[in-house]
Formats: sequence, structure tokens, C-alpha cells
Amino acid sequence: MTSLHRLTLAGALLAAAASPAWAEAPLVEMHKDPNCGCCTAWAEHLEEAGFEVRQHETRDMRGVKIEHGVTPGLASCHTAVVDGYVIEGHVPAADIRRLLDERPDLAGLAVPGMPHGSPGMETGRHDDYAVLGWRHDDRTPSVFAEYTHD
Repeated sequence: MTSLHRLTLAGALLAAAASPAWAEAPLVEMHKDPNCGCCTAWAEHLEEAGFEVRQHETRDMRGVKIEHGVTPGLASCHTAVVDGYVIEGHVPAADIRRLLDERPDLAGLAVPGMPHGSPGMETGRHDDYAVLGWRHDDRTPSVFAEYTHD
């Protein structure tokens, strides 16, 4: 095999290894109350989008939120961590992908409350909602994405 063939083969292998088909699924560690069904539905939404989700059941969600810096104004029913970022509530998978791709200086993303129509909360009703980002050193959230329904 010539040097040119080796370089071509090495380049093809590098490109294949970097493609999404070869990439390892991001691992999401999700903490939820054992009785919460919408949390399980959100986990299924993430799995369908290519994430790996490990569900940890706990009755001390308040303690989990405090540990991860989730303030009451950002709180929802479940708290997750993916690649060092905190994900609070029904954040769409596309926004988590964007977060992981762009890697902004944020502690995490949150969808406060439990808006109807957000992933895991498909009830037939659709509320407008925002995905908020916050930093550890400044707990004032900013809008990361908005979802409106007519």
C-alpha cells in the first residue's frame, strides 16, 4: 500500500469515526420520583433522539435539585445531568443536542413547571414555553429557546 493510499484510508476512518453513526450516545443521568410517569415519557423522548438514559428513582428530589444548583424558579419534576450540564424538566432533545454542540458557559437548561406539549407532557394541549439557561455564578436565567403554539 502506498503512502497516498494509507493517508486516504486514515482520512476515511477518521471521518467515519467522527460521524453520528459511530458516535457514542450521550449518557443522561436522570433523577425522578418513582411515581412520575411524565419523567419516564421524557426519557423515552430522549432515547428516541439517540440519547442513553439511566433513570435513578428517589423520593428526595428537593435534595437532588439543591445539589445541582436548581433554584425553585427553574424547578420541574425531574433533574438530569449530561456531560456536566444540568437538565431540569421537559427540555427537548434538540436543545440538549445544541447545548452539547455549542458548549456555552452555562450550568444547564431548564423548562420550569410542566408545560403541556413539551416532551413527555403530550396531553393534547399546547402551552407556550421557554427553555432557560443559567450560569453557576449568575442564577438569572436567559432564554435559550422558545416554543409557541397558535
